[in-house]
Amino acid sequence: MGIDLTVRFLEPRETGLVSVIMPVYNGERFIQEALDSIAGQGYPLIEIIVVDDGSTDSTREVVGGIDGPLRYYWQHNAGPASARNLGLRHSGGEFIAFLDADDLWLPGKLGRRVVCLTERPELLCCLGHIQNFWMDELADEAKEFEGMRFAEELPGFHLCATLARRRLFEDLGSFDPGLRTGSDTDWLLRMRDAGVPYEVLPDLVAKRRLHSGNLTRKDLASRDVLLRNLKTSLDRRRSDPQQ
Repeated sequence: MGIDLTVRFLEPRETGLVSVIMPVYNGERFIQEALDSIAGQGYPLIEIIVVDDGSTDSTREVVGGIDGPLRYYWQHNAGPASARNLGLRHSGGEFIAFLDADDLWLPGKLGRRVVCLTERPELLCCLGHIQNFWMDELADEAKEFEGMRFAEELPGFHLCATLARRRLFEDLGSFDPGLRTGSDTDWLLRMRDAGVPYEVLPDLVAKRRLHSGNLTRKDLASRDVLLRNLKTSLDRRRSDPQQ
């Protein structure tokens, strides 16, 4: 049976509730640390939705041994966009956040962004800064990027640095399941091109882990995915006389 990728949004169960959606594929090495970084936020209203995109390692067992406000869903491997859409379909929070199973949040990531969106009702999305870090298995690559912009703290136009109102997904739509890589960047560019009001706060909120199994690491190095998404964005803006 095929997977229903239609996003059917639920009514928020509680004001201020944040639905944290975590797609994972063979993340047994990292997912516990990622989940711990969510638990360490100190924000009381969180539901965690883990969507396993057909893992063949022990991800299911690791997640099954974790206590807390967590729900686990499994699907046949269809890519991160499909996994995030499934998480959206089962979410009920007033706010939506994403964290990949191999990345980490820093303390205060959620709380400061909830305050921002609460105090500024005109905003639909709030972001922060991110920083890449390399595992020991990529020591040579880490040395290659040492001192370069890619290794420094950057304004986080990245899903892991994002907190969005749920109605933004209702208005803008979900992730393109036809994109096996780059669907997150595609969605963020669609948000920007649509003129959605958002704010980037100048604080470091997430660390993006680079390791041998990254789905998009090689694409990032070649810039193929980024260039494709940027061209699509440029074409979209050219076709809109209001841009």
